[in-house]
Amino acid sequence: MADDVRIEETVTNYHKNTIKKITFIVLCLVVALLAAGYAMTVGDYQVGFWHTYEVVFEHLMGNVPEADETADYLIWGWRLPRICTGILAGAGLGAAGAVMQSILRNPLADPYTTGISSGAGFGATIAIALGFTVANGAYGIVTNAFIFALIPTAVIIVVSKMKGASPTTMIMAGIAVMYIFNACTTMIKLWADPDKLSAIFAWQVGSIDGATWVQVYFMAGVVIVGYFILQLMSRKLNVLSTGDESSRSIGVNANSLRIACMLLVSLLAAGVVSFTGLIGFIGLVSPHISRLVIGSDNRFLIPASAAFGAALLTIADVVGRTVIAPAVIQVGVITAFIGGPMFLYLILKQKKEAWRCP
Repeated sequence: MADDVRIEETVTNYHKNTIKKITFIVLCLVVALLAAGYAMTVGDYQVGFWHTYEVVFEHLMGNVPEADETADYLIWGWRLPRICTGILAGAGLGAAGAVMQSILRNPLADPYTTGISSGAGFGATIAIALGFTVANGAYGIVTNAFIFALIPTAVIIVVSKMKGASPTTMIMAGIAVMYIFNACTTMIKLWADPDKLSAIFAWQVGSIDGATWVQVYFMAGVVIVGYFILQLMSRKLNVLSTGDESSRSIGVNANSLRIACMLLVSLLAAGVVSFTGLIGFIGLVSPHISRLVIGSDNRFLIPASAAFGAALLTIADVVGRTVIAPAVIQVGVITAFIGGPMFLYLILKQKKEAWRCP
């Protein structure tokens, strides 16, 4: 009888926790949606908050009223691509950060500490300062950033094959590559003329200004496909978090899984930062906040981090466009201002238990 009561309590608590996790994810999505609606109202041309959703809906239905043609042109042609870019970038970086921290079992793991952002920054720098691009045309900088962002991952994988794909080995290899790329970038910046140096600095700060629908479509493909593959791997990531020996005992090859995940999240992060520049703290803070609320079960942590990252980046963009309007503060600066205090708070409040999977 007593066993039945305990089982019933366990089942009840499990359902309560599941509802709490789903509620957190839904709440983040609602905040992101509301922030997106408000972001569509920001600008010289005034559009009401709820009317922005009507304009978007009518455009999707192909039935734009004559009275809304100007609003439709501004929202659909200019404001919405920027907002969609912010949502996709936040979601992609949040999900990538959650998986990186899980596979490396390190709270500091994100696209910065694994060298991905440094590689992208170096690729963009040589494109802007030296004119060297892998692909010609309007997307030369983006292509450079994407390809060079993958180089640190390639180095990490090679080193991991030689020394074993332990979390420590992968992080140390990523940090080493990060310093090398940072040194090369600094050297080029010392030689760059002032105009190009300004462009390099603007790219490295991180921005979603000037986003286009072509950019949105590409990012959507990378982020959506990458996210769903990571979500499918979430159960194995939970097994991996219990330790390499435990994983092997139930048939999961920890080294192979860790390398496959690193390659996947690198493609995801590179697909984002190559368009937006180096937007920091989203991949670091979003998983931490989500983990404190819902725990470390990757089945829920990955979507929660993605939803929180989308909401955080959208809000940061709104703050950057309104706090000293009409001047605009780059979103990367705002995320650093928000992320820094958040991270200090997390350092003080974080519990080791939050890293344990059920």
